[in-house]
Amino acid sequence: MRILLLTHAFNSLSQRLSAELQLLGHQISVEFDIADSVTEEAVLLFRPDLIVAPYLRRAIPESIWSHYLCLIVHPGIVGDRGPSALDWAIQSGESEWGVTVLQAQAEMDAGPVWASENFPLRCAKKSSIYRHEVTQAATTALLQAVRRFESGNFVPQALATLPAVRGQLRAPMKQGDRCLNWERDDTATVLRKIHAADGFPGLADNLFGEVCHLFDAWPEATLRGAPGALIARRETALLRATVDGAVWIGHVKRANSIKLPALLAFEREAQDLPDVALQSWWRNDTATWQDIAYEENGAVGKLHFEFYNGAMSTTQCERLRRALLWAKQRSTQILVLMGGSDFWSNGIHLNVIEAASLGRGSAADESWRNINAMNDLALELINTRQQITVAALGGNTGAGGCFLARAADLVWAREAVLLNPHYKNMGNLYGSEYWTYLLPRRVGEDGAQAIMRNRQPLTAQRAVEIGFADACLTGDAPAFHTEVARRTMELAAAPDLDLKLAAKREARARDEAAKPLAAYRAEELTHMRRNFYGFDPSYHIARHHFVRKSAASWTPRHLARHRDLGWTTP
Repeated sequence: MRILLLTHAFNSLSQRLSAELQLLGHQISVEFDIADSVTEEAVLLFRPDLIVAPYLRRAIPESIWSHYLCLIVHPGIVGDRGPSALDWAIQSGESEWGVTVLQAQAEMDAGPVWASENFPLRCAKKSSIYRHEVTQAATTALLQAVRRFESGNFVPQALATLPAVRGQLRAPMKQGDRCLNWERDDTATVLRKIHAADGFPGLADNLFGEVCHLFDAWPEATLRGAPGALIARRETALLRATVDGAVWIGHVKRANSIKLPALLAFEREAQDLPDVALQSWWRNDTATWQDIAYEENGAVGKLHFEFYNGAMSTTQCERLRRALLWAKQRSTQILVLMGGSDFWSNGIHLNVIEAASLGRGSAADESWRNINAMNDLALELINTRQQITVAALGGNTGAGGCFLARAADLVWAREAVLLNPHYKNMGNLYGSEYWTYLLPRRVGEDGAQAIMRNRQPLTAQRAVEIGFADACLTGDAPAFHTEVARRTMELAAAPDLDLKLAAKREARARDEAAKPLAAYRAEELTHMRRNFYGFDPSYHIARHHFVRKSAASWTPRHLARHRDLGWTTP
């Protein structure tokens, strides 16, 4: 079938659904929901058999849904209605939630139900639940709805005819519904409220007497203070006391500014707070905020790096490189880079780079520092001689993060993970992280150019098929961690491990003799210098709009295939 994805943005859910539908043989084209006239034009060009709306912020026009079947992917249980479904569920402490696929009609979220899927609702950030449970449930439910549509004999059920519907119509959640009382709310309440606003819109509050929005909250088990007081800082986060404990605030958005690591946003104001830096890389046994953590089980070491949205600033890259250097000195035989729970890595930190342009610094200079720090980190991983290295991708990864992962000997990706191993969407960036060395030797020169040119996400299965990844592991996050542990222990116990390590060192020596890594880096950075300092400002413009979440004014042509010059309706 021809299926048009109508979406506000090509986010992780839209990407996953697009990839899954293409695996089933459907022809997919994407149109951003910019204006009714633009949508009408897209439908006229593509003549879809079905329209799927995975992520919208306004209603589909009657001119569309009255003539085409439009399936809305709603992140709520059957009967739930309103734009703040997940926010209300998290803040009210629901134990179970779900996704409903329903038919677009005049009344918002009130159309007949085509499919639904529920899941246990864990205590976590809204953005995390959206990327994991919601995306998985949406995939299951939508594929079922598409099969039912293909059958031609399925009759969707009207909400009024469904028995014992638990969902209800809820008004959009406003900041007044989220507000914190630091002198009354306990830690669990504070976490729920900030979690429910994470990603967008953030929780309106104030720090140091300044209005701001809070994101990225973590519990603290031991440090205490007067309720509401800011009591400590660590790396990029600030610690604020509650009535029964304390909460780390990882990111904030000050008025008329952009979302930034909390300590960077309030760098001057936080100078007098005590620095409670952790004294080692070892994973802390008690609840606290720790962005880089190491653990060990026999001959296997695991390095976790929990960076918000997978973005890695210059400082974070430098710290992670120091942690990697330390981990390489351990007497382990297998070293696993686990990344974070939601993202493995997405490369350079565009928000921190943008922040440099807001003050007296230079975004170009910070870009240059950041890409070199990423390269130093990738180089350290490539030159690991005494251990087999594994990049275990339990979350999505993109841009330079993909090639940082590929710098490991093995890449294992969880089945639900999406990879975006390309740079051009960010203002035609050329890219670095030794991709010109790492990618062609895995997928060939033609394959490498196709990946960079097509700019499409890869499923874990497809990444294995083309040679970018080495294994696709099924299951949810806990099952993935269990499987990674099993496989790494088998690697460590393999009788030919010493031979594999020797072969690895010999292969690296041959490659270095043929063309040094320094040459690859120099060639890549020649292109990157033009991106950062050259006459074409495309990268700086794209970064600016990305960081500020500017509304799209058109759909990129590599997504809107119906707008190709040579497109004809079959």
